[in-house]
Amino acid sequence: MRYALPPDPARFVTLRDRTLDNIIYGIIGNVEVYFHPAAQVELDALPAAERRAIDHAVEKLEALGAQLPFPHASKVRGRASLFELRPRGGRSPWRAFYRQVGEVMVIAAIGPEAGVDPRRFSRAVKAAQRRLSALEGGE
Repeated sequence: MRYALPPDPARFVTLRDRTLDNIIYGIIGNVEVYFHPAAQVELDALPAAERRAIDHAVEKLEALGAQLPFPHASKVRGRASLFELRPRGGRSPWRAFYRQVGEVMVIAAIGPEAGVDPRRFSRAVKAAQRRLSALEGGE
C-alpha cells in the first residue's frame, strides 16, 4: 500500500512503499512517516529480519509520533532535533534517523547503532542531517 504524497510533493521525499498485508494507515496511527529515497535504499540493503524490525518500529512511530518513548526512540546526542528509532527496544544493531518536518516524520537515513560501529553511525547521522537540511530548503 502506498500513502498519498504531501500537498507539495516536488519539495518532499517519496513515500516508502509499504507491503505489510492488510494494514490501513488510519487504523495504525495518526502520524505519517515518510522515507527519504536514500534511506529507502539503505533500508533495502539490510537483512530481511532487520527490515521487519524497522517496519515494526515505524508502526510505533506512526501510532505515537513525537510521544514515542525510550527505549523505542531517543534523541541523538549533540544533534538538534534529530532522533533515532531503536528497533526491538534498542536491541537491534540498526537505527533509523528521523525528524519531524511539518506535520510528518521523515526518516532520512539508516545506520548502525553507535556502540556497534561508531564511524558508520556518525556518517549516517551526518547524512540524515544533510538530507533533512536539503529537504527543508537549507541547501
